[in-house]
Amino acid sequence: MSFPEFLAPPIADPAFYLVAVPAVLLLGISKSGFGAGFGSLAVPLMSLAITVPRAAAVLMPLLFVMDVLGIAAFRRDLDRRLLAFLVPPALVGVVLGALLFHALSAATVAGVVGVCTLLFLAQRLLFPPRPDAPPPSRAAGWVLTVLSGFTSFISHAGGPPINAYLLPLKLRPIVFTATMAYLFFLVNLAKWIPYAWLGLLDARSFSTSLLLMPLAPLGVWAGVHVARRIDPTWFYRCVYGGMFLTGLKLVWDGFF
Repeated sequence: MSFPEFLAPPIADPAFYLVAVPAVLLLGISKSGFGAGFGSLAVPLMSLAITVPRAAAVLMPLLFVMDVLGIAAFRRDLDRRLLAFLVPPALVGVVLGALLFHALSAATVAGVVGVCTLLFLAQRLLFPPRPDAPPPSRAAGWVLTVLSGFTSFISHAGGPPINAYLLPLKLRPIVFTATMAYLFFLVNLAKWIPYAWLGLLDARSFSTSLLLMPLAPLGVWAGVHVARRIDPTWFYRCVYGGMFLTGLKLVWDGFF
C-alpha cells in the first residue's frame, strides 16, 4: 500500500503486526458484544511492541470505523433509557482521563482495573446473587460508568467496569450488545479532541491505522454473526471469560 506524502510511513516492525492483527480482530469482535471484555486486551497486546500512548492513538481511527459498523448493525435493539443514564457519567470519566492522563501511568490504571475486574468476578462466582436479587443501584452504576469512561480514555479498557454494572441487569444479549455499541461510539467520539490536545495523534499512527483498517469490519462482522445466534447462557459465559482473561492481563501489566 502506498501512502500520501503528508503521511509518515507506518510502523515497519514485523513484531508489531504479530500482536496488532489479533488485537484489532479481538477489538472488532468485542464491538459486537460477543466476547465483551476481550477488546480491553487490544492495548495491552499492542504495548508488547509499542508504547501505550502510541497503541491508543493507532486504535482511534479503527475504533471509529468499528463503532459506526456496530451501531448500524444494532440500531433497533438498544435500550434508550439505559443509554441516556450511562452517557453523562461516561463523559465525566473521559474528562477526568484527559486531565489526569500525564499524572497516572497506563500501567497503574491497568493494574487497578484488573484487580477490580477479578474481585467482581470472584464475588459473582463465590456469592452468586439470588434470582430475585435487586439490580445494582443507580449510584453504583454512575461510579462504574465514570470509571469506564476514564479507563477507556487512558487505554481503551472501558469494558470491565461497565460490564460490572450491566451484567447483573440480565439484559437480553442483543440489548446488552446494542447499548454497549452506542455508549462506546459516543465515548470514543468524545476522545478525539482531548487526544489531539494531548498530542497523541500523529501522521505515523494514522498511516498505521490505515494499514490495519481492513481488519476492522472483519472483526465486527464475525462478532455480529455470532452474537445474533448464540444462546444467552453461553453469551454471558463468554463475557465472563473475556473479563477474567482481561483482568489477569491488566493485573500483570500493572504490577509485574
